[in-house]
Amino acid sequence: MNLYNYVKRRNGVPLGHGKSLQNMLYRSLGSGTFAGFWRYWNPIWSFYLGKYIYKPLKSFLPSSLSLLITFAACGFMHDLAIIALKNKFILLLTPWFLLMGFLVLITKISQFNYSKYPWIVRALINITFIFGSLLLVYQIR
Repeated sequence: MNLYNYVKRRNGVPLGHGKSLQNMLYRSLGSGTFAGFWRYWNPIWSFYLGKYIYKPLKSFLPSSLSLLITFAACGFMHDLAIIALKNKFILLLTPWFLLMGFLVLITKISQFNYSKYPWIVRALINITFIFGSLLLVYQIR
């Protein structure tokens, strides 16, 4: 699948469409699982993470380990941007994304599904996972 079709599948509208951001936010925040949140969040970025990190790793590693490494790599790429801007070695986003990867696995294994709740409750649960894990990593750091 190419990037254009991937984005259209995730957002429901083609790449560059005026409602792309709105659809991404609505679908990701309103997802009934934390894994589902990531299925819809930033489809352009996830297309390349999947193509160049997750799928190659999955060819020789278990999918759960491939997922964790992909989340850590994503966090590290974000950290590299901060390191370049601040000219200082800071790793905050790598452990944060790694923790969110663990949350994806834990919620999948436990089959934690909140899709029966209204959109606003699902959004609050997803936001809590995201910012709660950031707060935890920030406190530990």
